[in-house]
Amino acid sequence: MKKIVAGSPETRSTDIVADNLARLKTLFPEAFTGGKVNFDVLRQLLGDAVDAREEKYGLTWYGKRRARQIALTPSTGTLRPCPEDSVDWDTTQNLMIEGDNLEVLKLMQKSYAGKIKLIYIDPPYNTGKDFVYTDDYRDNIKNYLTLTGQIVRDDRGGGLSSNRETSGRFHTNWLNMMYPRLKLARNLLCDSGLIAISIDDNEVDNLRKILSDIFGSDNFITTIIWQKKFSPSNDAKWLSSNHDYIILVAQSKRKWKPNLLNRSSVANARYKNPDADARGPWMSGGLDVKTYNAKYDYEIKTPSGRIVKPPAGTCWRISKERFQELIKDNRIWFGKSGNNVPRIKRFLGEVKDGITPMTIWTHEEVGHNQEATQEIKKLGVLGFDSPKPVRLLKRLVHIATNKNDIILDFFAGSGTIGHSVMLQNLMHGGHRRFIIVQLPEQIDATIPNQRNAAEFCDEIGQPHNIAELTKERLRRAGTKIKDENPEYTGDLGFRVFKLDTSNIRAWDPRPDDLEGTLLASVDHIEPGRSEQDILYELLLKLGLDLCVPIEARKIAGKTVQSVSAGTLITCLDETIARDDVEPLAIGIADWQETLDPAGETTVVFRDSAFVDDVAKTNLAAILEQRGLSNVRSL
Repeated sequence: MKKIVAGSPETRSTDIVADNLARLKTLFPEAFTGGKVNFDVLRQLLGDAVDAREEKYGLTWYGKRRARQIALTPSTGTLRPCPEDSVDWDTTQNLMIEGDNLEVLKLMQKSYAGKIKLIYIDPPYNTGKDFVYTDDYRDNIKNYLTLTGQIVRDDRGGGLSSNRETSGRFHTNWLNMMYPRLKLARNLLCDSGLIAISIDDNEVDNLRKILSDIFGSDNFITTIIWQKKFSPSNDAKWLSSNHDYIILVAQSKRKWKPNLLNRSSVANARYKNPDADARGPWMSGGLDVKTYNAKYDYEIKTPSGRIVKPPAGTCWRISKERFQELIKDNRIWFGKSGNNVPRIKRFLGEVKDGITPMTIWTHEEVGHNQEATQEIKKLGVLGFDSPKPVRLLKRLVHIATNKNDIILDFFAGSGTIGHSVMLQNLMHGGHRRFIIVQLPEQIDATIPNQRNAAEFCDEIGQPHNIAELTKERLRRAGTKIKDENPEYTGDLGFRVFKLDTSNIRAWDPRPDDLEGTLLASVDHIEPGRSEQDILYELLLKLGLDLCVPIEARKIAGKTVQSVSAGTLITCLDETIARDDVEPLAIGIADWQETLDPAGETTVVFRDSAFVDDVAKTNLAAILEQRGLSNVRSL
């Protein structure tokens, strides 16, 4: 029985460097010498694809190399389940994770790599007022707990602070925060996935460049302009900024395709039938194009006898022969007088089921800032500045996802994306899931613009942080949807998890008390951690979904849990005596046979539970005789 200890692969998130090396070795085994990469050989194998020039096109800044290294460093943390904060814990497939999104993204790598269809984020815009979270490559979990006030600050200093232009590293600080998070996010997208990022003029250029660096410039889709305001700001210093951007980048541009927008009554109203055509309403389109071809440059005689030619420098889009075919089919319109320039008829019954999305989204179509603020106020939630309207994110969810896809937002803020997914499922069917991540940024009641938020947290009996507001918005949104649609049976819940240090205690001897630390390390599970805490860390580190089905039953008086139909079986009871060994092992083996999992089963016990090594050895031997050889203890 192999023991899981601090430092084991099961206690860390995905080692991205090791995975990259394994892939590289599979492709180019001859480029490895003594287990190391021989770059001279690799350059030869890649030929002209290697850019060896000293000066290269691209964006660089102080800290980029370290930002890339931070993204590659595995996390030793975990996500602790919080059923008491959740809604419909036993049935929901949605997740709300409270924690630093860098560490959370690392922890998601094993369970959700290649599974996310849409990532939407609304990160800090770097206006000079936004906070910048400084990552610490030495111990980012402790850094996070310190900066969010969950443990007492040590001598490292720092904190959550505004990124002022006078700091000297205004853009650098923002880039160092964004780069590793986007690097990790890319791994989570499926092949046909899309990332959509809201931004304004402050960092739109830099964001485009780092997205090209991470995703490849060929995968850029477009930049959407969203009209966030409908009236000018008279206090604007220069011009009133009434729009934001949403940058769309695909994991693979060849594999991503947007869903069409539903045709509106306004769009359909453009189709008329002035000539009572039996094929129904139609709308006319021009026949000339700017890509000149002499073959398509010919004269047309209108029914009134007028001779018309395409405008100078253009030609008709169809040949003369094809034009005559369309005349016979009554698909050419010369106007009621028969004297106009010809146009082609396009019938409503023959157009696509929807409309191709355009790159300018008006406030009439998708809402505006004031609408978003009112949406939250109507739910009775206070404390969010500049939230996004539900209609805006519903459109993104509509064009980028299908009915069973997963949507991720790791700068969740007010939780609008979760609300939007609920409404999209309600209105158009499906079982889309959301995963949202929010830093528990502290709310300071002494700061005037945070006072209302602090008072609201007191009103609902929750700590003063933004994540509590996010959770409450989701709770109230789900309740409102259910109240207005009592027959609806879709998923309106969410499971809450909180980022914390690993449940498995690392060996940390104190020279002044070696005997005490030796005794304390007998059970190397952190004090105060529950069986559920340990179970969900195993799910994360073994690459299982945090909403995977879990079944529990009593075997030999012990609680045994089966995860994902027997992929993982755990018994985390604190005592296993010699008399328990045989009935417990046989019961687990019998149950595993009935579950018949698709792959190998991993069986995990608490190491300190065994009364002695004999009991542990005998249990492992019985399980191995029954075909269960992957038995671990922690």
